[in-house]
Formats: sequence, C-alpha cells, structure tokens
Amino acid sequence: MDKSSLRRLVIDKLKQISPEEKAEIERQLHNHLFASNEWKKATILAVTISRGIEWDTDQIIKQAWKEGKTVVIPKCKPKSKELIFYKYKEGDQLEQTYYQLWEPIPDRATAVLKNNIDLIVVPGVVFDKNGYRIGFGGGYYDRYLVDYTKDTVALLHTKQLANQIPKEYFDIPVKQLITEKGKINPFLSSHA
Repeated sequence: MDKSSLRRLVIDKLKQISPEEKAEIERQLHNHLFASNEWKKATILAVTISRGIEWDTDQIIKQAWKEGKTVVIPKCKPKSKELIFYKYKEGDQLEQTYYQLWEPIPDRATAVLKNNIDLIVVPGVVFDKNGYRIGFGGGYYDRYLVDYTKDTVALLHTKQLANQIPKEYFDIPVKQLITEKGKINPFLSSHA
C-alpha cells in the first residue's frame, strides 16, 4: 500500500475513536511519556499545537511548564518546507496559519536553535516498529531531523502501527515510540 493510502486508512480509523476513548488513550500516552527517561532529562521540549485527530498536546505543554521545562513550538515555512521552533510561554499569542495550524508569531517570540532542543515530540499518522513514520504529507520533520542528534519520541495508538511502511532515502526514524501500552524502542526491535 502506498503512503497516501495508508495515511487515509489510519486517519479513518482514528476518526472512529469516540471522544471518551480518545481522552483515555491520551491519559495513558501522557503517563508513559511523563515517566520516560527522555522526558525526565529534557529541559527544552519541542511539540506541536495539536488539532483534530492528533493526540492532545495541551496537557504535555502544561506539564512541561509545571516542571519548569522550556516549551518550543514550530513555525512552518511553506515555500522552503522548513520548521523554525520558537519559545512558547503561558499567555503567548499564537496565529492561525495555512492548514489552520496554530503557530508562534515570529516577531513576538524567540527562536531556539535545533541543537538546544533536548526532546522533540514528532507528530505522525502511521508508524512501523523501526520508528519510520508517515506524517501529514509535508516532509517538514524529515527535513528538520536530518542532523538532529538528541531524543525524539512519537505518541501513537497501536492502531497507528503498520508492519511495514514505504520508506524513502530522506525518511528519518523516530528514536522512541510510545503507545497506550507503553514504550517501543525502534532500535531494539529492529535488531532483535
């Protein structure tokens, strides 16, 4: 199955999850994330502002602030397909941009260099157990992660796991997958 067909199939599955079930899955995902070593050692955390079928990141942001972590959120540059992360503090204003994404307002926020970010929560739609993912189709994160050496995690329901997904030379795997059942370490499973 090609990437766009797999993406559509999994999005349809996610849309069938009831709000109550989604809230319970998110609670489990958040608990596993907050208990992880990646979370505990991170002082600067990169995360998106979730919407629609995506797993809620509002609680992640609030927990990070509560623990004194710095939160950074991405601004997409559609022409170059680049991401720039900006500090996001409680009370900061966001703007709704293309695709209805909520993003920082660059002249009101401070950009953070990639090598200063300790942990990136990478969004995605479909994943395999080796950490490869199919995102929402822009390729922004694969470009950003090319030379990123620190921790990456993705939150997903087991319904988002595929045995195999089509890979391309520029695809960058996520280092740690967290499902409602707990952690899946892609690098361990690929060498097991």
